[in-house]
Amino acid sequence: MQNVMIVDDEDDIVQLMSETLDLWGYRPVTAHDGEEAIVKFQETPIDLVITDLKLPKMDGVKLLDKIKDLDDSTEVIMFTGYPEVGSAIDAMKNGAFDYLTKPVDLNELKLKVERGLEKKSMVRSNKALRGMNWAMILSIPVWLTLGIFLAYLLR
Repeated sequence: MQNVMIVDDEDDIVQLMSETLDLWGYRPVTAHDGEEAIVKFQETPIDLVITDLKLPKMDGVKLLDKIKDLDDSTEVIMFTGYPEVGSAIDAMKNGAFDYLTKPVDLNELKLKVERGLEKKSMVRSNKALRGMNWAMILSIPVWLTLGIFLAYLLR
């Protein structure tokens, strides 16, 4: 089960999103401000973060930056009740995966959550494949040396 963090200072939004994500088969982790989100992010492996842009103590863009510093493979979806083209552009420039406006359309949210988690999964798979490729490349000289050694012994 994948962990999805919801960060918003409005209890009703946190509760609705949490219940919805739970129904969809995800494990919701909730926070009411950016500082609480960072603490929980460091304590629990989080696969995706959905955060409000306007938060007390630390705004959503600053939270996005801190999350990316801790784990750049975690995707972040920003949402806000104050839709501005500039804020969407800033969020995307800072590494947000996507952007939603309140009230959040749950069908759109589901699609973006699925895409964000799929992207994270693909990044993990690519890193694992790159590691295996390097292991194979580095092992070639060992196998060649062993083959030459065995050929020398068997002649």
